[in-house]
Amino acid sequence: MLKFDIEHRDGLARVGTIHTPHGDIKTPAFVGAATRATVKALTMKEMNELGSQAILANTYHLILRPGTDLIKEAGGLAEFSSWLGPTFTDSGGFQIFSLPNVKITEEGVKFKSHIDGANFAITPESSMQAQWDIGADIHMAFDHLAKSESYDDMKEAMNRTHRWLDRCVTENAKLARKAKKASKPEQYLYAVVQGGTFNDLRAESAKYCASQPVDGFGIGGVFTAEGMDDMLQTVNTILPENKPRHLLGMGQEPIDLFVGAEYGCDTFDCVGPTRMARNGSLYTNDGRINIKNAKYTHDFTPLMPDCDCECCKNYTRAYLHHLFKTDEITAKVLASIHNEHFIVHVVDRVRTTLADGDFVTYKSAFLNRYYHR
Repeated sequence: MLKFDIEHRDGLARVGTIHTPHGDIKTPAFVGAATRATVKALTMKEMNELGSQAILANTYHLILRPGTDLIKEAGGLAEFSSWLGPTFTDSGGFQIFSLPNVKITEEGVKFKSHIDGANFAITPESSMQAQWDIGADIHMAFDHLAKSESYDDMKEAMNRTHRWLDRCVTENAKLARKAKKASKPEQYLYAVVQGGTFNDLRAESAKYCASQPVDGFGIGGVFTAEGMDDMLQTVNTILPENKPRHLLGMGQEPIDLFVGAEYGCDTFDCVGPTRMARNGSLYTNDGRINIKNAKYTHDFTPLMPDCDCECCKNYTRAYLHHLFKTDEITAKVLASIHNEHFIVHVVDRVRTTLADGDFVTYKSAFLNRYYHR
């Protein structure tokens, strides 16, 4: 069983430590989105230096390339990517169900690769096998993403997610016993709570997931930022307190991280910070700016004077503007370092202020300044 120590509580919010075979994660924490075993535009050394504690890779993408057999041969995701810290994988369900012409049955899904059109099939059992081969410390059960946001579709997807969870739990237990006999490191399974924007479905899903012998919980699917606090309060009041909770795919907007932590989430991941960085949209304490705008042509100040990332310590807004306007690769690298550093350290500060009792003050000051309230 995954060891999770809670060191401080404030309502639903908590400060703790997740212990994994590749190291500890101080929570709340933002996890770097290393979709294809890499965080776009960044090396693992840079991720470590900017303060990331863990990475999360995508099973769907790794099945397609380079293939899970190769990653297993390399010794697992951490060793393959030279990230020698804690690792997560999501099941890839979100990406698979977003593809056109996916064939869904009770057995699993069939789809064509977006790369070359090759035929693939994934079941709950094969998803577990793939994630064990990838070797992540923490992996997610294979879940069904609803085809629309209607109540009936959400309920159907939730129920199938629960049935598939039963199969994931059974297969995961078999693989865990096999790994133990081979003296291999433990890997841990998170159930995924579904239900979309409907709190009654979220409550039903949370109760079902809580009843299963899993190590933690992912909170996934479709929900609105405006209703996230109500949804998380519903879900995290039901989920057992002694197991960690991961908010899947959230973290592009800083407010989501504050709300997530306040209502009991421990870890977060999102591709948004680096995706925006590659397009020139950069975080500052006063909100996002588009560094491509002409007004930065002669701005020889740092992007954020009080930021200690490599970008802000060494380069000016004018230089970043020049790099983007001339389409230099370095633009994407420096911008990604800054955006990832910014989000990681916002959550780090959430963690320290929760522990010190200053969270409410920090949240108010940060959000008022960032969103110009």
